[in-house]
Amino acid sequence: MRRRDALADAAIEILGTAGIHKLSHRSVDEQAGLPPGTASNYFPRREDLLAAAAARVAELHVAGMAAADHEAAGPVGRDQLAELIGADLFASATQHRTRYLAVCELTLEASRQPALAGAMAQLGLAAMEATVAEHRALGLPTTPEQVQALMTLFAGTLLTLVAGPPQAVTPDATLTLARFMVRGVLGTGPDPG
Repeated sequence: MRRRDALADAAIEILGTAGIHKLSHRSVDEQAGLPPGTASNYFPRREDLLAAAAARVAELHVAGMAAADHEAAGPVGRDQLAELIGADLFASATQHRTRYLAVCELTLEASRQPALAGAMAQLGLAAMEATVAEHRALGLPTTPEQVQALMTLFAGTLLTLVAGPPQAVTPDATLTLARFMVRGVLGTGPDPG
């Protein structure tokens, strides 16, 4: 599994820094520092390599989200949810910028490749289930539809942030965006949490 993860991580790095047209089995082997032919042994087709990169991004994102949520104390309300989302937006657009630029590349490629689109859809469902479970663990009464709306707003906001100038991404800016997202989806009435 470590070698598969290393290859997927190398693919993510190439996608996020050089773009989808620079991704090849050879470039992944070189990026991972592995012997030629290693990537093609694990992922025979380029589509398999793209799907592995997408799965790895989802795995890393869900793990990061879970780690942040475990730091949150007890049941959280809208304000704390906005803080969690704002912090995740900031980390995703700065510390993990390359990872989410790779997601942009994968998303665009999925619009042209039905097999990748299917893999991305399955990963989306898994991310949705994981996010609903995280909300339940935090004591949030969000519905699956509300979680989907938050995820969609998060993805669009993150695209804007990673495609723009890095210096424009600040903790205050991402918190403000997250507050608007949460208020837009969950309203501004009394906090049920």
